[in-house]
Amino acid sequence: MQTRSDVVVIGAGQAGLSAGYYLRRFGLEPGAGFVILDHSPGAGGAWQFRWPSLTLSTVNRVHDLPGMPFTDVLDDTAPAEVHAAEAVPRYFSEYERRFELPVHRPVHTRVVCDQAGDGLLTLETDSGAVTARGIINATGTWERPFIPRYPGAELFLGRQLHTRDYQSATEFEGRHVVVVGGGISAVQLLDEISLVTSTTWVTRSVPQFRDEPFTAEEGRAAVAVVEDRVRRGLPPGSVVSVTGLPVTPAIRAARARGALARLPMFSEITADGVRWADGTHRRADAILWCTGFRSSLDHLAPLRLRGPGGGIAMTGRLATQVASDPRIHLLGYGPSASTIGANRGGRAAAAELIEHLGATAR
Repeated sequence: MQTRSDVVVIGAGQAGLSAGYYLRRFGLEPGAGFVILDHSPGAGGAWQFRWPSLTLSTVNRVHDLPGMPFTDVLDDTAPAEVHAAEAVPRYFSEYERRFELPVHRPVHTRVVCDQAGDGLLTLETDSGAVTARGIINATGTWERPFIPRYPGAELFLGRQLHTRDYQSATEFEGRHVVVVGGGISAVQLLDEISLVTSTTWVTRSVPQFRDEPFTAEEGRAAVAVVEDRVRRGLPPGSVVSVTGLPVTPAIRAARARGALARLPMFSEITADGVRWADGTHRRADAILWCTGFRSSLDHLAPLRLRGPGGGIAMTGRLATQVASDPRIHLLGYGPSASTIGANRGGRAAAAELIEHLGATAR
């Protein structure tokens, strides 16, 4: 692994590979020009850890990486039978090979410091130190599952798990499961689990479903809301809170059998269930927290990028550039936190960072 590169990309998911593609296209050579450090054991980013029942027919669309269609690694198998945890890693692996991207793994970036001198950044990793003139951080959110704190959580005698721990609905057969969360993953897992056992669904706010197709104009408007927040230095908001939940045939079936009878959030957790403020108690054998993730940015803490608003103020054409330090771009933070956003953000970050570093993009 290089001990010094012009640009270090941290993370080899959709965003990191997109950034690597454009860095090379814009003139940087692998090695001294740029390297990609990936924490995962193999290609595929967070997709390699997804639950087995997640197929290409149920996942939010996986957009093609630049220069290579997803269909290049798929056969004629129906999407409902193709496991995302197998197909996406296969796609990413072939993409790395085809474009000769310099991905080093498994390499864990422990911390990034601004102590190298001459405007260089130092990345301390478990494989040694690397200095760089610029960083494209594409670490995503998978490593930072979020579970809100509720009184009594430590007293619960059943099982508590997060979306990232989920494997199969069959492990809950014969148990009552409380599913917490109003996002797409929560609804998908609630649907699966409710087919094999009893469930209770709770959310902080009333979920908004949409039966009509989601238009490109509405998509741009939703992304604009998130972009405005990060440009003002506020924590990124949820796109689903703006777009609503799409109604699929599976969701209609779940609604028909009563699985989507949503309750407001409970106020405390007991040894054998959950309790609301009015005293209502519901027994539970398991609590599945589908409460999302937070950006994996702890390794950047020494750079003090966060502002008084609680987030990181972003700038640049697609809001990928850290306003207080133009040497650093964040992908998967704010409007680039989607597969199509990652592609666009990767191009913008590569072009803007090369320009900032004084290289010539072509």
